[in-house]
Amino acid sequence: MSNDNSANNTAASVAALPLSPGDWELDPLHSAVNFTIRHLGIAKVRGRFTDFETGLYIGETLDDVRVSAEIALASIDTGNSDRDAHTRSAELLDVEKRPTMTFRSTRVSGEGEDWTMAGDLTIGDVTRPVTLAVEFGGVVDHPVDQRKHAGFEATGEIRRSDFALDFGTGLLGDVVKLHLDMQFVGPQGQDG
Repeated sequence: MSNDNSANNTAASVAALPLSPGDWELDPLHSAVNFTIRHLGIAKVRGRFTDFETGLYIGETLDDVRVSAEIALASIDTGNSDRDAHTRSAELLDVEKRPTMTFRSTRVSGEGEDWTMAGDLTIGDVTRPVTLAVEFGGVVDHPVDQRKHAGFEATGEIRRSDFALDFGTGLLGDVVKLHLDMQFVGPQGQDG
């Protein structure tokens, strides 16, 4: 009986995948890594990271799906060059010691438009589990390159204190809200 359940779970996982198996390439022109953080507890500072790489591998089942990302912390852009320079400094992010933030997925679940992705986020030498809510925007044939394009929106939050980034207490909030917009291009010669 457990073998039948295992076969049914595998079949369900394969049926739930809306994308063809293989490596999907990031479309950096239609992707963004954004964040918000509270300032003085009364207002939000919005920003983004402009230098990032993301990989998406679709396997035969949900258990085989892998997402990885690397973000250059020095690419922070809050729309204020003086604030960005200060944020990069040893007093705050210290991008000399912590040049990147990396993410590796550990589990993907869901169906239709609503998905959840759990993974490990590393900033400097600290790694913590993070869960993102993911909205699948769909997949279409691009009219120019004739390849499949898939869109995703992911949201979540991290606590700075969890990553030993507790500078500016009282000035900056502990919670950083993440908002990711990602578009991927399907494997060459695939239909899905």
